Amino acid sequence: MSNTQQMVKELVEKHGRERTNLMAILQGVVDQQNHLDDQAIIEIAREMDLSAAQVYGTASFYTFLDIKPRGEYVIRLCRTITCDMKGKREILHTLENLLKVNIGETTPDNKFTLLETNCLGWCHKGPAMLINNKAYTELTPEKVKEIITEIKHKS
Repeated sequence: MSNTQQMVKELVEKHGRERTNLMAILQGVVDQQNHLDDQAIIEIAREMDLSAAQVYGTASFYTFLDIKPRGEYVIRLCRTITCDMKGKREILHTLENLLKVNIGETTPDNKFTLLETNCLGWCHKGPAMLINNKAYTELTPEKVKEIITEIKHKS
């Protein structure tokens, strides 16, 4: 049994085979391997008696269920009109310049992935971004530079 098969089997046993548990299983795979690859989708379908198309359709619908490999640090910049009005474009340009990537890309060292996402729930303190599961609010270009520099020095 492969590592992916074992991981999926354990997640299905933990959460249950009912379709209502699909999201928890998909999130469990993302938590463990940072994305949902084809093998994981096929294994989930097999274990839950669903079609691979049903599993893929669910996985690809939600932006937080990545279906392709991402960097160690996934930066999700809020793209709501509120964050846009509060300076999101400046934040995006700062991130692109610091990381030398565009939206949807991962740095060559696989350290950072830069994405835009729908509302993060922090519009009252925008512009906002999420790096992995940590929220950063009231961003300025200077604050973004400090955050990225700190992360780079941690590694």
